[in-house]
This record gives sequence, C-alpha cells and structure tokens, in this order.
Amino acid sequence: MTKRVLIALTSHDDLGGVERTGYYVPEAAHPWEIFRKAGFDVDVASVKGGEPPQDGYDPGDPAQAAFVASPEQRDTARLADVDASRYDAVLYAGGHGTMWDFPDDPDVRRIGREVYERGGVVAAVCHGPSALVNLTLSDGSYLVAGKRVAAFTNAEEELRGVAGVVPFLLADALTARGARHEPGGDWQAQVVVDGRLATGQNPASAAPLAERVVELLAGTVGE
Repeated sequence: MTKRVLIALTSHDDLGGVERTGYYVPEAAHPWEIFRKAGFDVDVASVKGGEPPQDGYDPGDPAQAAFVASPEQRDTARLADVDASRYDAVLYAGGHGTMWDFPDDPDVRRIGREVYERGGVVAAVCHGPSALVNLTLSDGSYLVAGKRVAAFTNAEEELRGVAGVVPFLLADALTARGARHEPGGDWQAQVVVDGRLATGQNPASAAPLAERVVELLAGTVGE
C-alpha cells in the first residue's frame, strides 16, 4: 500500500513585532519533493488552513517554486479537519512562526500523538520541533522524554538575532521535557533518529531528514 505523509505548517506570520515570518519554504518543499519521488502520497495542512504565510522563499530553487505553486500549498487543509489515521508519517516543517502556534495547538499535538501511537513516524525540522514541546502520549508522558533530538540551537537563534524575540528557546524547552538535545555545527545538517522520532536542526537538515523518513517508512511502519 502507498505510504501517505502529512506536512504540517504554521499559520503565524508575526516574528514578535520585528518582522514578518511564517513557514520556512525549503523545509517543506524539499521534503515534499523527496517524498513524492519516493512514491508517497503527500498532503499539506496548516493550523488555520488556506494559504500559509511564507518565509525564506527562494524562487530560483525549482523545488520551492513547484511547492509554492502547488494546489496543496495554495489551499492547505486545516489541521483540525485532518484525520490522522490516514497517515504513516507527519513532518512538522519549521519557520519561526511555529514557535507561536505549534506548541499549544491541540490538533498539532493530536495528529502527532495519533500517528505515533499507530506505529507511524513523527518528524520535525528546525523550529518544527516546537510541535513536540507539549506533545504528550495517551499515558500523559511527553513524546520526547528520554529521546535524542535535534532542533534549532540557542547559538543559531543568537546568530539569527532573535534569541530575545522568540517566546522561548526551543532547545531549552525540549530539554526541559526530558529530551536529549544533540546539537550539530551552526547551519550544518544535523539529523537525529530515535526509534520512530526523526528530527533535524536547521534548513540544511530538511532534505536529509526527509531521506531518513523515507528509510523509516520502508523499514518500520506497518510492523
């Protein structure tokens, strides 16, 4: 049976009153391309539905241009309307907007929990792991507790110049939930896989993370 993957995007467009933000386009576009080339069915949803706000878009990148022009990006489903039982994996794409709406959105948490507890893969890249900060399983435990993770680092937040603007520091928040944060070099690809949880540190990690998700779906989902 064909595997199905959901890419989840933020709907928040304000970076603390400093500048506009949204989802970081290559962190969705490159996985979208990789998943489709692997023969997967790929759907895209966002917190509020409709066309989500964009950040970091490079129209000279064919993958990004194709994704932005696609019907599924122009009119995303609303996460509240998503039936998680249809998916073998969910990927939470990053972008600073996620720091505001992912952690406390009930459907961000519901979809991740249901996919994971059905034996699926939960993946997140850059600021996408903000979806994991408050994601608990049915027994009340945090999904990330005791697990190795990658996420946008405090150092990268400082280099980006918004460490004092974001509502919290992502690496610290994940560590507070019991995760073991494993940082790589600044702006260098870093992917960490712990069972069926796959996370990436920054934009450079999006494509290699997607490749690991393809491997996981080939080897674990459905067992």
